[in-house]
Amino acid sequence: MFETLTRPPDPYILLMMGLGLLIALVAWLPLALRRVPLSLPIVCIGLGMGLGAIPGLLFAPSPLEHPEITERFAEFVVIIALMGAGLKIDRVLGLRSWLITWRLIFLTLPLGIALIAVLAGTWLALPWAMALLLGAVLAPTDPVLASDVQVGPPKTGEEDEVRFALTSEAGVNDGAAFPFVHLAIALAAASVTHEPWALDWLTYNVVWEIGVGILGGYLVGRLFGWITFHVPAESRLVRTGDGLIALSATFVSYGLTEVFHAYGFLSVFVTALTFRQAHRDHDFHKSMHDLIEQIERISMMVLLLLFGGTIVNGLLSPLVPMDIAAALVILLVIRPITARWA
Repeated sequence: MFETLTRPPDPYILLMMGLGLLIALVAWLPLALRRVPLSLPIVCIGLGMGLGAIPGLLFAPSPLEHPEITERFAEFVVIIALMGAGLKIDRVLGLRSWLITWRLIFLTLPLGIALIAVLAGTWLALPWAMALLLGAVLAPTDPVLASDVQVGPPKTGEEDEVRFALTSEAGVNDGAAFPFVHLAIALAAASVTHEPWALDWLTYNVVWEIGVGILGGYLVGRLFGWITFHVPAESRLVRTGDGLIALSATFVSYGLTEVFHAYGFLSVFVTALTFRQAHRDHDFHKSMHDLIEQIERISMMVLLLLFGGTIVNGLLSPLVPMDIAAALVILLVIRPITARWA
């Protein structure tokens, strides 16, 4: 009996218990943090760092050892966040009604990329192609970590100009920043091969990938809007009250667009906006948003717990004081300066 009681628990059982505690934290932490100057992502990273610091626990995840898993999981979290962002925007898409968004995308984003690239190319002495890549990666607003300051759920009225700007820009900026990522890659490749790159970059990475991303997202959103709200009454998906249809639309939109080698992130956000447009005032949008938000919070917490564990185990150890100073300049100087252009 004593040997049985002292036997180490099965890792599967520990995993189940850990997931249960994590889901409980997902439900409870947002309420507990309302009066505390801490956001859910910061707490999740802190918890991950705490787990990574416990001797003998062996909580040492490494994205460098599992790059493909890290990439795919991060993609999943982002596309879920993009669907949630699109579903909760009440404002109808338009040139004037979304003017703040267009200013952020066409003025603030390129300016931020340029300033970060100049900083990286001069102060950090990176090659200019790598400096441009760093700017394209850091300039966009993250749709996952910005969720705490975005608009509220559908039809709640929690959509002031600042919250709308952060939500809408976070939904579009990945598609707007990707051409700059590919521009950096094209410039790096051209420095070695000396082959022409401009026409291929413009026609494929800009026109094709953005155009097909928008078109694919629109068509998928129209299709799902029709089968949810407008087919004969007996077959309407809205009758089920099952918000899983939003998850289905997310995967179909992302997968279909990526099949045609276009920007799946942009497609998912367009799908969400088009889906919402199918019947803007229906209560079913809240059901879909609530499900997507729960999935987003759980997956985000898992990702940030893992990230916290990597920090404790030396992920950021290669950084030198100049790198940290550059990061502070980007956060405290460049970002505020570029935001004033909006």
